[in-house]
Amino acid sequence: MKTRLGCLSNKSDSCSDFSEFLPPAQERSTRYLKLSADEVTRWADSFDALLSNKYGLAAFRTFLKTEFSDENIEFWLACEDYKKIKSPAKMMSKANKIYKEFIEVHSPREVNIDHRTREETKQRLLEPTPNSLNEVQAKVHSLMEKDSYPRFIRSKIYQDLLNRTQIYCQRKSV
Repeated sequence: MKTRLGCLSNKSDSCSDFSEFLPPAQERSTRYLKLSADEVTRWADSFDALLSNKYGLAAFRTFLKTEFSDENIEFWLACEDYKKIKSPAKMMSKANKIYKEFIEVHSPREVNIDHRTREETKQRLLEPTPNSLNEVQAKVHSLMEKDSYPRFIRSKIYQDLLNRTQIYCQRKSV
C-alpha cells in the first residue's frame, strides 16, 4: 500500500500519474491515467466530492493515516460495503465484525461516538438490516466533514497534489 500511495507523498515528482491505482494495462483502455487539476480542485468543493472520487478517497485515507486517525474513514467504508450485502447470514457476520472492530468500547479501531448512539447501534445490530448502521455512519461522516476534511484541504498532502497537477497541466498545454 505504501508503494501505491507513494505518488501522494511530497517526495514524488510524478504525483499526477495515478496509474499504480489502476488495473493492469490490458484491463484498461489507456496506458496511464493523469489526474487533472480540475478534478483535484473539486475535492475542495465538498466532502462528498472527495469521497466519491477514488483518487480523492485514496489521498484522504493517506492523510488520515499520517494523523493516526484513519479509523473513521475505514469505518465509513466498512459501512458502505455492509449496505451492499444481500445475504442475512453475511450481513450478520459483517455487522458483528464492524461492531467488534469499530463500535464496541475499547475495540481496536474504536470510532468516537456518544454512548447513546453506541447503545442504539448495538441494539439495531441484534437483528441487522441494510440500514442498521446508517445513523452511526452519518455521525462519523459528519465528524470527518467538520474536522478531518478541512484539515486535509489545508494539508501539505492536498496542497502539494493540487500544485503538482496544476504544474503538470500547464506543462502539458504548452
